Amino acid sequence: MLKNYFSLILITVTFISCSKQRSSTTGWNLNDPVNGGFEVVAQEQITGPGLVLIEGGRFTMGMAPQASTLDHDQNMRNVSVPSFYMDQTEVSNQSYLEYLFWVYRVFEETNPEIYDAALPDTNVWRSEVDFNEQYVSTYLRHPAFSNYPVVGVSWRQAMDFCSWRTDRVNEQILIDNGYIKHSPKQKADDNFTTDAYLAGLYKPANNKLRPNLAPGSETRNIRWEDGLLLPPYRLPSEMEWEYAAFGHVGNSIAENVVEYRNYPWNGNQLRFPYGKKQGVMLANYRRDKGDYMGVAGRLNDNAAPVGPVNAYWPNDFGLYNMAGNVNEWVADEFRSVISEESDEFNGAYGHALLLTKRDVETRQFSKDSTGRLIKERDPKRYTIPGPLDLISEDDGAGVETVVSEGEVAVTEGSDEFGGNTENIDADRSSMLNARRRVYKGGSWKDMPHWLNPSTRRYLDEDMSRSDIGFRCAMTRMGAPR
Repeated sequence: MLKNYFSLILITVTFISCSKQRSSTTGWNLNDPVNGGFEVVAQEQITGPGLVLIEGGRFTMGMAPQASTLDHDQNMRNVSVPSFYMDQTEVSNQSYLEYLFWVYRVFEETNPEIYDAALPDTNVWRSEVDFNEQYVSTYLRHPAFSNYPVVGVSWRQAMDFCSWRTDRVNEQILIDNGYIKHSPKQKADDNFTTDAYLAGLYKPANNKLRPNLAPGSETRNIRWEDGLLLPPYRLPSEMEWEYAAFGHVGNSIAENVVEYRNYPWNGNQLRFPYGKKQGVMLANYRRDKGDYMGVAGRLNDNAAPVGPVNAYWPNDFGLYNMAGNVNEWVADEFRSVISEESDEFNGAYGHALLLTKRDVETRQFSKDSTGRLIKERDPKRYTIPGPLDLISEDDGAGVETVVSEGEVAVTEGSDEFGGNTENIDADRSSMLNARRRVYKGGSWKDMPHWLNPSTRRYLDEDMSRSDIGFRCAMTRMGAPR
């Protein structure tokens, strides 16, 4: 897939011929400097590295009341999800180490706290009543675990990874198309970010400009309207994640879903039902109390405790480990009852629209110490989730977070479905807490109930665990397929 991706990004943006194309609105020639140089391009969105297209549609979101007695599970309702992209696998240790390497190289000399803030909490493996000390120092960095999902990453850290990934992918697109060259000497705020480049605040010495057809300037940078750059990588919304996990594209006929799924595959079984693979586990989970592996000579899921990101069978969208292995962060703030409140089309909760800050008089944008444009929360509007900035000089933690009243405490133990509950248990008088973020999917610690994509739990956005990872998503522009 990467080969196809890189072959696509090398295709030069094709401009519609000015001699044959006229505006249907004014009759003026398009892409013609004589008529002012309004430019129109024909460019489909390419698929970014690691992503697969999730064709949108209608599905039944939520869990049947008889299937769960938990008050934070949603009631079943019909919703629709537009097409989007999602990582085929969970983000691996190797991918996260690549991120850490870049952050260290760029910021360690000037802003070492940025690197420190990006480090996963490897102490999530530590406990007074087990002997998992070896994972504290080895799980993230030993090459034997390089293709395993990164854990110990908070929701905020996952969002920052998405922002970094957006910039590196778009930087590479510009490099592959000859507009800039690799610049490994980037330091501090003088590093490539997509928004800063589009705003003209990142100007590498080896920058190649495009001819400008409009009067007043002969050349210009690539613009968003050229269709060359990709939209942001981000965390998927809860609705997107659940839709992608069920993968009903594989069990629907003429707009009818032939079987409601309890897992990302048909049937109620947790083992492969037929053929040479009959009896092999379909996911990495805890089969029973104390049974995380099976018996020597017949290990039931061949993972102890976590398995590779591309282990087991993908679902019908081609996504791996949408049940088991590690739980995954989604973008949404937690709401205990949302079935009557959220939008039926592309619903999502708690995503404040961030507006790029611009000087009123000069109309100029400003960068923070990380090289990103300074943005402000618009409290009146909400939108589908976008990536947070890296840690900012202004507030030390990126975007402002509004926390409701009521103390928050961490509790440990097991719930009635055998789920790990190192969870946030807050004052039930107020569930509107902007710090609580949803995670889904079940993990190596969890019993089968949590493998159902409709189940949901929550954790403070600055906390992390040994059974929570993440994968990225991206909005699909234009046609749904």
